[in-house]
Amino acid sequence: MGCSGLFLLAPLASWAAEPEKEELKLGFIKLTDMAPLAIAYEKGFFEDEGLYVTLEAQANWKVLLDRVIDGQLDGAHMLAGQPLGATIGFGTKADIITAFSMDLNGNAITVSNAVWEEMKQHVPMENGKPVHPIKADALKPVVEKYRAEGKPFNLGMVFPVSTHNYELRYWLAAGGIHPGYYAPAKGDISGQIDAQALLSVTPPPQMPATMEAGTIHGYCVGEPWNQQAVFKGIGVPVITDYQIWKNNPEKVFGVSKAWAEANPETHKRVVKALIRAAMWLDADDNANRQEAVEILSRPEYVGADAKVIANSMTGTFEYEKGDVREVPDFNVFFRHHATYPYYSDAIWYLTQMRRWGQIGEAKPDSWYLDTARQVYRPDLYREAAEALIEDGLASAGDFPAASEEGFRAPTAEFIDGVTYDGRQPNAYLEQFTIGLKGDATP
Repeated sequence: MGCSGLFLLAPLASWAAEPEKEELKLGFIKLTDMAPLAIAYEKGFFEDEGLYVTLEAQANWKVLLDRVIDGQLDGAHMLAGQPLGATIGFGTKADIITAFSMDLNGNAITVSNAVWEEMKQHVPMENGKPVHPIKADALKPVVEKYRAEGKPFNLGMVFPVSTHNYELRYWLAAGGIHPGYYAPAKGDISGQIDAQALLSVTPPPQMPATMEAGTIHGYCVGEPWNQQAVFKGIGVPVITDYQIWKNNPEKVFGVSKAWAEANPETHKRVVKALIRAAMWLDADDNANRQEAVEILSRPEYVGADAKVIANSMTGTFEYEKGDVREVPDFNVFFRHHATYPYYSDAIWYLTQMRRWGQIGEAKPDSWYLDTARQVYRPDLYREAAEALIEDGLASAGDFPAASEEGFRAPTAEFIDGVTYDGRQPNAYLEQFTIGLKGDATP
């Protein structure tokens, strides 16, 4: 526009339409990847947009979703699978959309000390340390031993449509361990049909204690609950999701479709503030992360020890006690176009819902794209991005090209080397040995 300097002297949104709603209540779960919400609040980015926001921790993912659906929350930090699951009617049926992806990566799989001691015998070693990434092939003999002794091998994940569920299933299946099917049409939503490892829901903050009690033998969760196991000396993270699928999409900011339609200007401003927060979090090679750690450690946000949060947020990750490795992209908030809601990200989640029976019957490729378009809204993201460029707070080069069609390039950066192309979901599913494909039903 050539007059960006003027915007810095005047309120940022002074020449735009007024927000339909100025006072907002946004929900989150106590995980480090809620960071864009905390930073947008603490750095005044919401207020810059004329918004007065209350951030409120929620008890669990189901309560959070229900409160967005019934209007108690204006929007929330959500599992990427939640808006998709709700839209297709797996669980509570509701129209939820996202115009902002909150982060990439951020999860890991942790096993108990006892399981690790058995696994370790099957893990290649170099200079006395395990060679990473550690595949589930090393867990398979442990699971088989449990089963031979008539004991269930229980693992925790955070929600049936969570990234954690799909990542854990992906890792297990790549190592030849069947994680089980869902069959909602038959009334079975346990996800344990034909399972060799039994996956069930455990709320994130309860993961370490549940494993310590012996109820579960391991889990997949976001931070700080993997590093917590290391600090407490009760378990060993064996693999991060970055190693299962490099730069995988993780959480989104979700609102009800009805709310977005009733409050388009407000929604745009929320997304603008969140984009600014994501930029701040990744700026100057993560220079702001230590400050972010201090903010997140406060009881109103994640409420965990700053040392535990810092372990992953500042680009390192501790596996076995003392085995600290560089993982600079463990948490990504803006790099690699992390905030853009790609259709191909949505379609990957839908393929996993189909693979494990949450979608009970075959769907044509066109259905996957149509569903992704209903939920993921790059058009709304682009409006917010363009407004930031106009305000002089971002440049066009910060965002995907205007010609972007919503698909990341095909990638084979998975633990099993299988190539994912979001334009061909059924062909993708055909590549797996374990999982539903074609017309198969659980």
